Amino acid sequence: MSPTMEKDSRKKNHSVVNEKTPLLPTKASSSDQSEFDGICGASFAGAVFNLSTSVVGAGIMSLPATMKVLGLGPGVAMILMMALLTEVSIEMLMRFSRAAKAFSYSGVMGDAFGKTGRMMLQICIILNNFQGLIVYTIIVGDVLSGKTSSGIHHPGILEGWFGQQWWTGRSFVIMATTILVFAPLASFKRIDSLRFTSAMSVALAVVFVVITAGIAIVKLLEGSVGMPRLLPNVTDHASIWKLFTVIPVLVTAFNCHFTVHSIDNELEDSSDMQPTVRTSLILCSSVYVATSFFGFLLFGDNTLDDILANFDSNLGIPFSSLLNDTVRVSYALHLMLVFPVVFHAMRINVDGLLFPSSRPLDLDNKRFIGISIAMLGAAQFAANFIPNIWIMFQFMGATTAVSNGFIFPASIALRDPHGIATRKDRILGISMIVLAVFSSIVAISNNAYSVFNKSSTSPKS
Repeated sequence: MSPTMEKDSRKKNHSVVNEKTPLLPTKASSSDQSEFDGICGASFAGAVFNLSTSVVGAGIMSLPATMKVLGLGPGVAMILMMALLTEVSIEMLMRFSRAAKAFSYSGVMGDAFGKTGRMMLQICIILNNFQGLIVYTIIVGDVLSGKTSSGIHHPGILEGWFGQQWWTGRSFVIMATTILVFAPLASFKRIDSLRFTSAMSVALAVVFVVITAGIAIVKLLEGSVGMPRLLPNVTDHASIWKLFTVIPVLVTAFNCHFTVHSIDNELEDSSDMQPTVRTSLILCSSVYVATSFFGFLLFGDNTLDDILANFDSNLGIPFSSLLNDTVRVSYALHLMLVFPVVFHAMRINVDGLLFPSSRPLDLDNKRFIGISIAMLGAAQFAANFIPNIWIMFQFMGATTAVSNGFIFPASIALRDPHGIATRKDRILGISMIVLAVFSSIVAISNNAYSVFNKSSTSPKS
């Protein structure tokens, strides 16, 4: 298409390098152009790994539980359908971005809906990514140092290996992880600089799949597990409504729209973006289907909402303790490497929201360092002092992730400020908005009912 050709031409001439940074929806001064020379040149493989890492975060551990709700057949079909819808929405988003000559998600949203639309998107991305960073930090703390729930202490990896020490405590572990891992990785200004850690992150996710598959196959051959249920167990109206609550979980699992512009801006050839998206989604879908299938096969109807908790007990096979530790450590390392990719997108949007008229963040080291330290400190504080925030995440996952992934791209297509939308775009846009809004309302209502019902039935002191 001509917009793509124009963008490639502009890349070769370095004439819009100031716009290539996704920090601002408006052009920077021409004096900044020379400082961005050579920002392009990211490899196809690096782009695939970075996008895959932004997809495969903490959501992978919730997918086997969706199989418990939907059954194996509909569950796998929903994963594949969500991957297809994600590809469609990203293609739509990038097509309208090029028509608007916008090089950021907030830029194309601002082109369609003005300053209000741009700010709404930035706030949603910030909320979505910040809660993700807190979740990652909490899980890393739980895995390494353990946690106490309902008066029962679950020891972490370090405590299990070395006993209770001052340096195995939760606060110290989180602080050390932030200083030694999160901060150095968050210091990179280009997302392509994270391509090697992203590749390691994807590899660690594959390690989890391989271990889970191996255990499930061994137990299947031993006859200690049976084939998983293929269809949902629908017994009443409540069970029907519960089927829709998995949609926000699946949307969150494929939520990566906040990184596509940064990755596209750094690619040498813009025509590689669509193959990058497709390859990444095929890779992630394969990991998701394998995780869901073997996780549900292994634990059946005992599969917990976070399957990592299932690996906190005896698996009934030799070397069970070693395998449990390997799964938990690999997953903690995986999340440590996902953290900087999600952090990168959040920092961009925080800066765009607070300093919309300032020069690009890449050119202002003081602002870059200040925002980074403030965000890292806020995530560490929340993870240390607000450990039980999963209900809030369920509500926000049904709103911000759904908005970023479906509602905003579909709204841009329906608004169609440049008159390029096809009839197919409008049909898909309306369908995505209806699906997103309906599933969010059902999920929020179900979560609210669960919270209030649990409060009303809990014994009074």
